[in-house]
Amino acid sequence: MGRIPVVDVSPVVEAGRWPAKAAVGEAVPIQATVFREGHDAVAATAVLVDPDGRDHAKALMVDIAPGLDRYEARLVPDRPGRWGFRVEGWSDPYGTWSHGAPLKVEAGVDVELMLAEGARLLERAAEPLVGAAATTLTDAATALRDGARPAQARLAAGLTDAVRAVLAEHPVRELLSASPTYPLVVDRTLALSGAWYEIFPRSIGARYDEATGAWSSGTLRTAAEDLPRIADLGFDVVYLTPIHPIGTTHRKGRNNTLETRPGDPGSPYAIGSPDGGHDAIDPTLGTFEDFDAFVARAKDLGMEIALDLALQCSPDHPWVTEHPEWFTTRLDGTIAYAENPPKKYQDIYPLNFDNDPEGIYAAVRAVLQVWIDHGVTAFRVDNPHTKPLSFWERLLADIRAAHPEVVFLSEAFTRPAMMLNLARIGFHQSYTYFTWRNTKEELAEYLTEVSGEHGSWMRPSFWPTTHDILTPFMQTGGAAGFAIRAVLAALGSPTWGIYTGYELVEDVPRPGVEEQIDNEKYEFKPRDWSQAEPIGIAALLRDLNTIRRAHPALRQLRNLTVHPTSDPNLLAFSRHLPADLSPTGRADTVLVVVNLDPHGAHDGTLDLDLHALGITDAESRFVAHDVLSQEVYAWDAHPWVRLDPYQRVAHVIQVERV
Repeated sequence: MGRIPVVDVSPVVEAGRWPAKAAVGEAVPIQATVFREGHDAVAATAVLVDPDGRDHAKALMVDIAPGLDRYEARLVPDRPGRWGFRVEGWSDPYGTWSHGAPLKVEAGVDVELMLAEGARLLERAAEPLVGAAATTLTDAATALRDGARPAQARLAAGLTDAVRAVLAEHPVRELLSASPTYPLVVDRTLALSGAWYEIFPRSIGARYDEATGAWSSGTLRTAAEDLPRIADLGFDVVYLTPIHPIGTTHRKGRNNTLETRPGDPGSPYAIGSPDGGHDAIDPTLGTFEDFDAFVARAKDLGMEIALDLALQCSPDHPWVTEHPEWFTTRLDGTIAYAENPPKKYQDIYPLNFDNDPEGIYAAVRAVLQVWIDHGVTAFRVDNPHTKPLSFWERLLADIRAAHPEVVFLSEAFTRPAMMLNLARIGFHQSYTYFTWRNTKEELAEYLTEVSGEHGSWMRPSFWPTTHDILTPFMQTGGAAGFAIRAVLAALGSPTWGIYTGYELVEDVPRPGVEEQIDNEKYEFKPRDWSQAEPIGIAALLRDLNTIRRAHPALRQLRNLTVHPTSDPNLLAFSRHLPADLSPTGRADTVLVVVNLDPHGAHDGTLDLDLHALGITDAESRFVAHDVLSQEVYAWDAHPWVRLDPYQRVAHVIQVERV
């Protein structure tokens, strides 16, 4: 314990066992409880330490919970690497004097002594300074010593805004006490913020021959022809479901049935055949030359490629015959297939990571290297919660050391403890429960949770649907429901994604389950994109991604505030980035108001926290520029809004001062 206690430092995981997360350009909130005995003032400084061990930036911390001694500052790292941070607590003699001197001078107690002590303190603070800062303090000290002036006037000279500003920048710090330096891993921007678009490459360009009743698969070359359309929608990452050879043993037919018809392509998650395993490409899709061309085309359009990493095998995978010990053998001698009751996946064998952990690790590490060498910069990991945490901790650390640019997204819709600890041990991003949060209360609570302290470890990725998930809300909400969830996903989290077909409002479920009928996992699904624009969802996606790129506040995570509304179907939240933390040097604030009811109009009053919007005057009006509709309003702290889902589902307000 230092002379000035500094405790409960955040963000810290298990006393620093794992690093907290940040991204280049992210405003990282650093907090600590700092206090002392007696009544003298204390203060605190947050210090950001760069990968070379040098102090990169310091910021005076602000008391965010008066009476509870909780302080916070935000600092911005500017490059990837293993950083650190610490908190320095210190006795603040100017804070003590500026609090006590007015009381004593007003009461006529020790007046000359208090003024002299203030003068000496300011002279001491000025000694290491030069220029205007030094002059401000010495002039104030001279005024404090000027016995020809009234005591109140002399006192006022030591309490001016100019003096306080200089001492905020150059404080007098006594009894300095530092916390340990805690780890902070800083990733590139995509680890925090990006828009993902999921595709099944085989569906793009697939054709059905009416005469023969046969399908021909799309290829990586035909899929590349669709990349300009995806880029035009503003997406940053094209995510490919598995492109590896698919087994034929127990191949699944349409809608996960065991009845396979001629030409059924099977599930791409049933990986492996005589043509190869996880390090091979299904011959119907093309070759590695075709894949390289696909990656290059995406890069030319400003997009990156993510690939599904599904660590499971079809019965025909080469690993099954080469390494039968990597699987679980049942008492009857059969290999156990995957099950997620009531679902059964007879075409998939899970790996058993306890039988030969070193052999499996080496094989998986080699697979990842193949795809990294061919330009894959992100992996969406299928069901990581069914594999040991120790395996992921080692693998992710290995890849980070060799290829720090590679991003891993955890697809783990499971218990909170597992989801959180997958993030802690190294996954850059995580799927979330957002998909099932529908009511105003549920969404407000969840947005606050994921943008709070948990955001230091578990970066959320919001997806309204996936190829496996079509919630009841999406089944019944129609185009308005798809629009509502797109706004919430795109603006509620720095990272979001959609599954292809979202633009066409594909909302017909398989009876009794939360997934689409005719699931694309088991059949070809070519789409007619000429039908998308009239629906309006494609235009909305384009607008949302354009807005995200224009507003740095939307590319941050831990800057969200939920605002009360008078109607239970209206949700309001904002993201604010002050000028000193913004890459543009200008403050940026976006306020989002969403009608959560896809079937009816709702109106009500907002109760806006103007301070959270960067507006300090509680009486201030501001210009509310709706960047979706381009309409402009004059709002104050309590504007009235009305949103009709058949006309508009949301206001997306750029907050501008009058």
